Amino acid sequence: MKGIGLLVIVVLMVILHQDFWFWRNSSLVFGFLPVGLAYHVAYSILASLVMLGLVRFAWPKELEDLEVHAETREPENPRS
Repeated sequence: MKGIGLLVIVVLMVILHQDFWFWRNSSLVFGFLPVGLAYHVAYSILASLVMLGLVRFAWPKELEDLEVHAETREPENPRS
């Protein structure tokens, strides 16, 4: 169920990236920032939070186990 929720969030992010609703809007945020640029700033922050969630909740544990096993194994020395 967790994987389905993460997939829905990623698909929603792809849809939100197509910001055609701000193309002709000339209003300013905080009096100097175009609304389209402010939207992309907010979108970038949201995208980084989604990536943090994906790494935290969907990262395969097998990759971490392989790294631990590689560090504990003695390196082979072909020259001896």
